[in-house]
Amino acid sequence: MTSTALHDLSAAGVSIWLDDLSRSRLDDGSLARLLDTHHIVGVTTNPSIFDAAISNGAAYRQQIDELVAAGTDVDGVVRALTTDDVRRAADVLSTVYADTDGVDGQVSIEVDPRLADDAEGTVAQAIELWRSIDRPNVMIKIPATDAGLRAIPRVVAEGISVNVTLIFGLPRYREVINAWLTGLELARDAGRDIRPIQSVASFFVSRVDVEVNRRLERLGFGPTDGLHNTAALANARAAYQVFLDSLDTERWRTLAAVGVRPQRPLWASTGVKDPALPDTAYVTGLVAADTVNTVPQATLDAVFDHGVVNAGRIPQQIDAAKDTLDRIQAVGVSLTEVSETLEAEGVQKFVDAWQHLLATVETELKERR
Repeated sequence: MTSTALHDLSAAGVSIWLDDLSRSRLDDGSLARLLDTHHIVGVTTNPSIFDAAISNGAAYRQQIDELVAAGTDVDGVVRALTTDDVRRAADVLSTVYADTDGVDGQVSIEVDPRLADDAEGTVAQAIELWRSIDRPNVMIKIPATDAGLRAIPRVVAEGISVNVTLIFGLPRYREVINAWLTGLELARDAGRDIRPIQSVASFFVSRVDVEVNRRLERLGFGPTDGLHNTAALANARAAYQVFLDSLDTERWRTLAAVGVRPQRPLWASTGVKDPALPDTAYVTGLVAADTVNTVPQATLDAVFDHGVVNAGRIPQQIDAAKDTLDRIQAVGVSLTEVSETLEAEGVQKFVDAWQHLLATVETELKERR
C-alpha cells in the first residue's frame, strides 16, 4: 500500500519523523518497515515515550537483568536502556542519513528533563550522550528554557547536532535561532568543520490550541465564535516566517557559504487533542519546504489512511495567520503568557515521566536483588 498524503507531504519538502521508539519496534522490524511504507525519515523520543516503552516492555527484561548483575544503579540502567534504543534506531536510519546527505535520518534523545534549569549540567550531559551513543545521525534534545538557551551554543560549539524542544512562542523561537547560529560561529572560530552539524527547532502545535481555547472560554468565547482551534496552526505558520527571515540575513549567508544547512522548523505535538478537529489537522495543515513534522503512530496512521494534502502551503497562509493571532490577542489572550505556561507545563510533564520511569526501574531492580 502507498499513501498519497504521505507522498505529497514528502514531495512538498516535509520530512516525516516518527514520534515514538521502543525496543519492540526495533526487535520486530516495524520501525524499519515504516521507512518503506510510510515515508518515515527520522525518529524523535522524549521522556514520556521512554516511560511508556520501558514501563510496559518485556523486551527490556533481559538487559535489565544483565545490568543488575553488573551492579548498575537506577540512573545507569535507564541511561543504558534508552541510549541502546537510540543507537539501534540510528543504525536503522543510517541509510536514510547517507541517501539524503545528512538532511534526514536523525534520531533524537533528550537530556535529563530535571536539568531544564541547569545550563552546566545540560552541556555536560549532552556531550556525554553524544559520545556514548557515538552515531553521527543522533541529535541531542535540549529544551528552550533560559538555561537551555545558554547551553545550546556551547553544545553546538562542540560539534554536536541539537534538537531544540519545547518551543511555544515566536520570541522564544527567535532566541533559539540566535543560540544555534552563535554555536555555529563558535565552532567555526574554533576551527571545526561545521558542515555536519545539524539542528531542528521543535515548535509545539496542539498544546497551543488547548491552552488558548481554555483562556478563550474563560473570556466567554465559545467553540462557535471563530477563534477556537485557530491559534496553533496560525502560531506555527507565523513561526515559518521567522524561519524565512532568519535565512535572509548576512549572518546566515556567511555560514551557509561554508555549507551549513539551516535549522529546520519541526512541528511537534501534532496529535489532535480536540475531537472537533480532523485527526490529521496538524500535519496536512502545515506544509512547507524545509520543515519536519514528527508524528505519533496514531496520527501517522490517520494521515496514511485518509489524509489529504490540499494546495495551500504555509508561505501563502502567513498573512492570514498573523491576522488570526492579532484577533486572539485583541480579545484578551496573551500569547506571551500562553507560551510561558506551556513551557513550564512541558518541562514538568517530562520531569514527571522521567521520575515515573526511574521509580518503575527502581522497583524492578529491588525485585531482582
